[in-house]
Amino acid sequence: MRAVDIIEKKKKNNPLTKEEIDFMVQGYTQGQIPDYQMAAFLMTIYFNGMNYDEIANMTESFVNSGDSVDLSRIHGVKVDKHSTGGVGDKISIIVIPLVALCGVPVAKMSGRGLGHTGGTIDKLESIEGFRVELSPEEFIENVNTYKMAIVGQTANLTPADKKIYALRDVTATIDSIPLIASSIMSKKIASGADAIVLDVKVGSGAFMKNIDEARELAKTMVSIGKNLNRNTIAIITNMDQPLGHEVGNSNEVKEAIKVLSGKGAKDETEVALTIASYMCLLGGAFDDFEQAYKELETKINSGLALEKLKELILIQGGNPEVVDNPDLLPKAKNTFCVYSEVDGYVNKIDAELIGISAMLLGAGRKTKEDSINYGAGISLKKKIGDYVRKGEVLCELHTDFDNVEEATKKINDAYTIKDELPEPKPYVYEVIQ
Repeated sequence: MRAVDIIEKKKKNNPLTKEEIDFMVQGYTQGQIPDYQMAAFLMTIYFNGMNYDEIANMTESFVNSGDSVDLSRIHGVKVDKHSTGGVGDKISIIVIPLVALCGVPVAKMSGRGLGHTGGTIDKLESIEGFRVELSPEEFIENVNTYKMAIVGQTANLTPADKKIYALRDVTATIDSIPLIASSIMSKKIASGADAIVLDVKVGSGAFMKNIDEARELAKTMVSIGKNLNRNTIAIITNMDQPLGHEVGNSNEVKEAIKVLSGKGAKDETEVALTIASYMCLLGGAFDDFEQAYKELETKINSGLALEKLKELILIQGGNPEVVDNPDLLPKAKNTFCVYSEVDGYVNKIDAELIGISAMLLGAGRKTKEDSINYGAGISLKKKIGDYVRKGEVLCELHTDFDNVEEATKKINDAYTIKDELPEPKPYVYEVIQ
């Protein structure tokens, strides 16, 4: 078998066998296939795509390139969730205690953020003492005892994907749905979950900018799950503006606490309850979606959800007092306001620009080596559909920096304000099973 013959075959848009895909993936990971041949191979996939069987085989090859997490000692159906990424996305912090309350084990592995703000791991580390490095024994014991635990991803999970992703980044092959789907699903499958709920975000702050692309990605990932014996559901959600009102790390933890106390913004509450309900369905806790949704709302309104979040923080070494007193979380030294220059209704908020602004304030990383300012971020005072008068505050910027000129300009560019009220869009577009 030769790499050039496989490249030629895919160039002619012929489907590849499992053995041919494995030959390319493992050969490249082990240094036997050079960058230029793998780059050519990726470009044939970019232009010609892959069928569902090929994508499942690519995913499985990524999984087999490194370690897989063995969660067999955890009782019950282990359910994981994954978001394709957005701005102000603190959903994992909300759903972990909610789903665990229903008796479904959540053995969560999350990464750190690179870009707008920190990932779920970074956000939780803004809580004093919170540990994301647990031994395998402690991780499994916590899930069996409390039905929940969250840790950072292991170093040798899907090394093929890491190496190929780095090459995609410099060969303009990032935005290929077969490659995106196999990258995402390989990490979830290697993490040991029995069932997976995918939050596929679409809009200005998401990787997928339109609903057709988001739907194709969602269907592709669900097909991978089916092919590899993982019960998988994808939920397409709105990311045309930041989720909720807070963007950053500690301020997103504060907002997650609000949602679990029943005082959260409508958009993030609905998205979180929808995702948690489907996680509970896959975990066997309920028979239908409406029953799950109502029960989870009850757990929020009763205060049980908030107590479960305290328990998660406590068992991972953090200070649970932050739940009752969020002021204990890190704060930035300075707060600056961005004011509206006109009267009118907020018609559009470019979520990506808001995210970039948050990074400029210190809430995210430009490179893996950068440190995060946990207190930095943005509080949105006006969202789509709100009426704003000239001179009213659009956003508050939280930072340790003294100069916020660039971030302020991006905030102003992000907001589109017009005389007419915009048509409302749903928070959850569709569910693909």
